[in-house]
Amino acid sequence: MKTRLFVIASSLIASLLAMPAMAQSTPAPAAAENSISAAPAGPGMMGQGARQNRARPPRDCQQSPNPAACNAQREARSKAMEACKDSAGPQRRACMREQRANFDCSKSANPQQCEAHKAAAKACQGQSGPAARRCMQEKMPPVDCSKSPNPQRCEQHQKAREVCKDKLGPDHKSCLREQFKTK
Repeated sequence: MKTRLFVIASSLIASLLAMPAMAQSTPAPAAAENSISAAPAGPGMMGQGARQNRARPPRDCQQSPNPAACNAQREARSKAMEACKDSAGPQRRACMREQRANFDCSKSANPQQCEAHKAAAKACQGQSGPAARRCMQEKMPPVDCSKSPNPQRCEQHQKAREVCKDKLGPDHKSCLREQFKTK
């Protein structure tokens, strides 16, 4: 009786331990051959190949409201990517940040806002994360809502930003949602 119980318990435990391994099935070799791009999986859950396949196509600057600004932005981004192509990780982020600081604001859609953003970024240069976001919010001048397509909505955004400026993360998001609820 004890032997039979021991065998049943052992087989039950073995099957429960093997279930996670069975659940992690791999695709059949024929499916990998028929796929459009069988990129090798890199670090992370999706791998580098899947991430590259999901990239958006380039934006058509002719259909943008300001084609000259769109082309200037595209050109600046391609120059920055070319300049930073040999670096990775934090060094690449720092390189891209430096390259963005060299952007010519005269070609921007809103040159005054671009210059203000560059000045704020320079003032907040050594900070990162929530401290950098808070610093940028403090250094940036308020938006001129008279030039906005929807001044009432712009003013509502400004008030919400002011009320929620001391909160971070999920608390900040929930505060903004509360501000935008219809009254």
